[in-house]
Amino acid sequence: MTVKRVVPNIASDQLDASREFYIQVFGFEVVMDMGWIVTLASPSEPTAQITLFGPAESSDPTPTPSITIEVDDVDAVHDAVSQRGLEILYPLTDEEWGVRRFFLADPNGLIINVMTHTNGSEAKGGHLHGFRT
Repeated sequence: MTVKRVVPNIASDQLDASREFYIQVFGFEVVMDMGWIVTLASPSEPTAQITLFGPAESSDPTPTPSITIEVDDVDAVHDAVSQRGLEILYPLTDEEWGVRRFFLADPNGLIINVMTHTNGSEAKGGHLHGFRT
């Protein structure tokens, strides 16, 4: 298993202002914008990314991940996590936006979105990923 990138996920009540802040201050570019989630990447280092997401819908019970770790084989990681008896907080799922992912928590309670791309869902300048909160 190879880790391809690690992306912090930042919850924002001011999604537009946050997007503009990271674009203007750090020169990030938008590589994915689904309205409720925006991924920004450095044009010079495309795997240097930040994901911003708006508030979760109150009816959505899906936990909110703080970090995304993209791997080359999410099924192998899922199997290893299951064999260790670790709790899976969101089941291994093929999402409509082109990722296969699951959530687990680290010993500190930090929720991790472990994912890989499916169907060639990579974006310009970096990798596209998504999660519902």
